[in-house]
Amino acid sequence: MITDTTASPFARLSAAPAGAVRATGGALARTLRRTSTVTVPTMGSLLYGMGHAVENFRVAAGESEGAHQGPPFMDGDLYKWLEAVAALQCFEVDPQRSAWLDEVAPLVARAQRDDGYVHTQTLIAARAAGVEHPLDDRLNFETYNLGHLMTAGVIAHRATGDDTLLEAGRRAAGYLLHLLDDVPDLLARSAICPSHYMGVVELYRETHDPDHLRLAKALLEIRDSFEGGSDDNQDRVPLREQTVVAGHAVRANYLYAGAADLVAETGDADLLDVLTGLWDDLVSTKLYVTGGCGALYDGASPDGDPEQWHLTRVHQAYGRAFQLPNTTAHNESCAAIGLVLWAWRMLVLTGDGRYADAIETVLTNALPATIGVDGKSYFYTNALRQVAGLPYPLRRPGDTAIHPVPAPPPSDERLRQEWLSCFCCPPNIARTLAELPYLTYGVGPRDIWVHQFASTRLAVEIDGRPFTLEQHTDFPTSGTVRLVVADGGDVALHVRIPSWASGATVTVNGASVTATAERGYVVLDRVWTAGDEVLLNLPMVTRILVAHPFAEEVANHGCVVRGPVVYCAESADQPVAGLLLPTTARFTESVDTGFDGEETVVLATDARRVDVQEDALYRPVPVGPAVPTPLRLIPYARWANRGPGEMSVWLPLSW
Repeated sequence: MITDTTASPFARLSAAPAGAVRATGGALARTLRRTSTVTVPTMGSLLYGMGHAVENFRVAAGESEGAHQGPPFMDGDLYKWLEAVAALQCFEVDPQRSAWLDEVAPLVARAQRDDGYVHTQTLIAARAAGVEHPLDDRLNFETYNLGHLMTAGVIAHRATGDDTLLEAGRRAAGYLLHLLDDVPDLLARSAICPSHYMGVVELYRETHDPDHLRLAKALLEIRDSFEGGSDDNQDRVPLREQTVVAGHAVRANYLYAGAADLVAETGDADLLDVLTGLWDDLVSTKLYVTGGCGALYDGASPDGDPEQWHLTRVHQAYGRAFQLPNTTAHNESCAAIGLVLWAWRMLVLTGDGRYADAIETVLTNALPATIGVDGKSYFYTNALRQVAGLPYPLRRPGDTAIHPVPAPPPSDERLRQEWLSCFCCPPNIARTLAELPYLTYGVGPRDIWVHQFASTRLAVEIDGRPFTLEQHTDFPTSGTVRLVVADGGDVALHVRIPSWASGATVTVNGASVTATAERGYVVLDRVWTAGDEVLLNLPMVTRILVAHPFAEEVANHGCVVRGPVVYCAESADQPVAGLLLPTTARFTESVDTGFDGEETVVLATDARRVDVQEDALYRPVPVGPAVPTPLRLIPYARWANRGPGEMSVWLPLSW
């Protein structure tokens, strides 16, 4: 449902249709239940209340008096929340969610101008002053908001059949078409955080209106005509000439996801080559082990340029190759979600399992870390290390729309917050969680792809006949995945073998399968009958990873990983400062139910600790042996759920 590429001529596969995937147990079912009963309702209360998002539309529609409140992209935050509301209706129709859709979707339509333009900040200002200036400031995020409106409209139509938001999205696209035909330069300069690239293509897939495809093509072409661009917005260098990911990580990932959408419709091989090269640059030089991305709070680009007048500020950005700080890592939550959006579209295009591997890394680590186990508190940034007593304040992201901006908390007290004045991440998290089941499978004319491992039931039609597949697993607690065919047929079943799963085995009805993986998948092509069973065993080995020597901050450090799960040390279990991780450490695993569900923690009895003196910049090597100490590591996804404290993913190695 997240993308419908069933009719896209150059896509290898599509997401399953709306309602075709059901969570049947385990971690995915718990996540969906929490999203449905806690995350979406509490977020709705905020957007109706202190967030003022719904009230902004009432004022813009002339149904209430008042001024606009919140940042200019608050409209998009409401649209993302509506997308989550609609997506959840696929699994269970809830009266409260129906009421929200019935109230807010028509309100959006009433606030929208006849030509399709809607941006509450501008419309409210125009109502007060009598003058409208659409797209006057590219940092008003109008096209970003309209893109999320289009996407929410498409998802709501697929999930519920109601076309109120879809029609609003169509009118919004009509407004962009007007700009394209009459003032293309104005449209080109407004491509900030271009969610509308994805929105327009998905609208085309839903409506089959050729003007929407024409618009999608033009949006990529005209961005290169904008003069005065910067690396921060990826418009200094023409897209087709880009070789490295740079600038604002959310904007970059949205741009590349939208470009991949266009490739699926046009078959543009040159553009696919560009995207593949950019992906290679990201995963080989700029991606955190957790799947987080966008290392820098603030930086400058083009990096190392001798012409100083070329340099511009970049923020929330990809830095230079291997520039991966830990304590000051930015890693905006929206950037990790943007990475999933991009990776999914590359997966749809190519059927290459490395993109599913990247999605798994984010879904297992970066994404669940963005939200507390309470289901209603959020990180805007996602560090890999938290320490006490830093002599400088860390930037307080997420509250920068408050004036004056509040002082940051002490450096060991950064915790998730229920409300952020810059509220873009929470509804992005909510819609992603609501649509998780659709990342699990891919569907082709006579093919089923098993991308991710979660207890689910897939029911689709293949060549006009029903095919039902049940997946039973407690992954990642264990690596056993059982696939049971409930309704059979002539189907090629593609089962992903993760790149980390050395020694994985596959059996069909108890017989070993020796087929080699094709682009990360074992292909089981046969006529299936009800009761056929595929058993996948993925060795969940606990191991220590080290980084490339150019990644200076983690030189001679190790990171503990079990399967795809990244672990961290937290001061709730032991002091973090001075911990040493032996390269020969012997690990045991234990299941802990204290994190709102079963989580495997890792224990080591042979770790070491050295005395840490904090009164000198440099000091002699400590004399004497390190002190033996037990070590307890928890999944990075669950850190900061037990109060303030220190944390580190990377630990110094000892030999």
